Amino acid sequence: MSEFENEMDEKKLPAGINVLTILTFVGSGIGILSGIWSYFKSAENLTKMEEMVSKPEFEKMPDFVKKMYSPESLELYRKLDANKLPIIVLTIIAAGLCVYGAIEMRKLKKSGFYTYSIGELLPFVGYLLFVGTGFFATGVSAYIGIGICVLFIILYATQLKYLINK
Repeated sequence: MSEFENEMDEKKLPAGINVLTILTFVGSGIGILSGIWSYFKSAENLTKMEEMVSKPEFEKMPDFVKKMYSPESLELYRKLDANKLPIIVLTIIAAGLCVYGAIEMRKLKKSGFYTYSIGELLPFVGYLLFVGTGFFATGVSAYIGIGICVLFIILYATQLKYLINK
């Protein structure tokens, strides 16, 4: 057996890191596509929201529907539309950091974990800066997103024992 083959056997990629990084590549791709979609649909979504609230039959709708179209929700959509460029830029940067961190972790570098973690948390900081805390009051979807990010950071943290400082 050659020296190269021995080295490859010693540095075999752990299954947990392999699965997590593949999921990260897929999730980052979906995140970029979703961000681009949101960028281009932002103005249309705001217009639809404003039209719905201005219709006379809006007052006859159930309370749970009215809550989705509250003045706070309308203001949130306005802020999202007004700040769509910095939000898409942050989305792409964050996804890039996640992908880069995953690639580094596939090389068994511990620094990849920290890069990945910054990439996961960056969009939430961006939303706080550009949209405010109202984004987190929009419903379950924001909390599901936060939960998935925290879950992946925890899952990667369980794999730190396989990573080395480089």
